[in-house]
Amino acid sequence: MNIIELIIDENEELSGIDAVSVVERPAIEEDFIALKDANQDLILLKKVDDEKRLLIGAGLIPDKPIFRKNGEQEFYIFFSKDTVRKASQMFFQKGNQNKATLEHQDNYLNGMTIVESWIVEDPEKDKSNFYGLNYPVGTWVISMKVENDEVWEKVKNHEIKGFSIEGFFSDKLQRPQDKQKEELSEEQKKELELLKQIKDVVKNA
Repeated sequence: MNIIELIIDENEELSGIDAVSVVERPAIEEDFIALKDANQDLILLKKVDDEKRLLIGAGLIPDKPIFRKNGEQEFYIFFSKDTVRKASQMFFQKGNQNKATLEHQDNYLNGMTIVESWIVEDPEKDKSNFYGLNYPVGTWVISMKVENDEVWEKVKNHEIKGFSIEGFFSDKLQRPQDKQKEELSEEQKKELELLKQIKDVVKNA
């Protein structure tokens, strides 16, 4: 099975993240948390004084193998720390912070804006810890303001649970797993082994 690193092609105008989708099953397998009015019966993380309607979670986690299937072809993709940082910067440089979709549908949603984002530099001291999140170095964390009532109802009903990026990237590597595995970090190897075990369990169920 191939492991493919996706990169930004600076010579390609469309390269980078075009939009962020809110989805039930995020590809990076990381849910966001919701901040909202303390008087409403939602997922309380901490008490707030006003209705914030903020979603906070990971947009991209570097070096995390993400399983993909295209027809009969199965493979993993991942993004390096440099690509995650560059993609997050280009996202705002292109003014895409108001571009959001639901489950990767074609139309953009109204009332959805990324109001804050940052790259995790120190997991122990990162702002995300305040919200009970724990991400590795290089993670792109997103805070999205939700003024769309339909989307917020789905958040309350646990119908959407995380972010998933939309964009255009180029392949840097496409080599057999046994050849490339030697170059993976221990964390990546553990991720791949866990994904393989989960896949085997699902297949045999």
